[in-house]
Amino acid sequence: MNPLNKIIFLSAFLASGFLLILLSCALYSNYKPLWVIAIFLSAPLPNILANAIENSRDNNFLTFNDYGTSNEGNASPLQEFARFTTGVLIISGIALPWSLYHCNLIGLESFILSVTGGLIVYSDIIIFIWFFNKEEEENDEFNF
Repeated sequence: MNPLNKIIFLSAFLASGFLLILLSCALYSNYKPLWVIAIFLSAPLPNILANAIENSRDNNFLTFNDYGTSNEGNASPLQEFARFTTGVLIISGIALPWSLYHCNLIGLESFILSVTGGLIVYSDIIIFIWFFNKEEEENDEFNF
């Protein structure tokens, strides 16, 4: 698939997620579910930062770690903490509208729209990272 087509598809998908969250707020004149956007946008950040830190470490004999960044089974403690933090943020993004609904601060329709929109936003970010997180291939023709 062409990268431009990927970006167009993902931006339309992201816009639909934002639309659902904003509709959950605007249709019922209650803007408390708007916090779901911030939670789901910040959810992948711990994993991105931890992977960037682990990939930038120099694996010489002084700073070598036995965790191995390429194997999923051997993650560093930083990566494990980042996964835990991401999980907490995802659960918080679902639990916030749920608790607002439980306290009768928002209606059922607003709850459903905000959770669905938040999950669409988070899945769009993950799909974007998955599509464009390919390691740069070495150019064998020019030996760069």
